Amino acid sequence: MLKKGTKLYSILTGSCPKCHEESMYENTNPYALSQLFKMHERCSHCGTKYKIEPSFFYGSMYVSYGVGIAFAVAAFVIAFLFLGASLPVTFIAIVGTLVVFMPVIIRFSRNIWINFFIKYDPTAAKKHHPAVEG
Repeated sequence: MLKKGTKLYSILTGSCPKCHEESMYENTNPYALSQLFKMHERCSHCGTKYKIEPSFFYGSMYVSYGVGIAFAVAAFVIAFLFLGASLPVTFIAIVGTLVVFMPVIIRFSRNIWINFFIKYDPTAAKKHHPAVEG
C-alpha cells in the first residue's frame, strides 16, 4: 500500500519528496526533541535542497493547525464517543493527545508542506552526480 512514488510515502516516512531515497531529517525520531527541526541541507541522492528559501517551513505552521485539529477530533471521538468519557475528561484527553503528539504533528506538517512544492521524480537519484556539484 505504501509505495515509493506516492506523496503519502514521502509524508509518512519523512523521505526526500523528489527521490524518496533518504530521510530529510538528521534524526528520524521526532521525539529526540533537541533535533526535532534539524534537517539535512540537501538530499545526498538527488541533490534536492530542502529549505527552498529562507523561512520556507513557516508555511507548515498553517498545515500543523489542520493536522492538530485532526488529532484533536480523533481524541474526542475515541474518548467521548467510544469510551463514554465525560466532557472534562474528554478535554483532558484532547490536550494530552496534542501535547504527546506535538513532535509528530510538527514533522507531518513539514512533510506535507514540502510535498506541495516538490514532485516525485523516479529518475532524480540517477541523474545526480555529487562530484559535479560545487
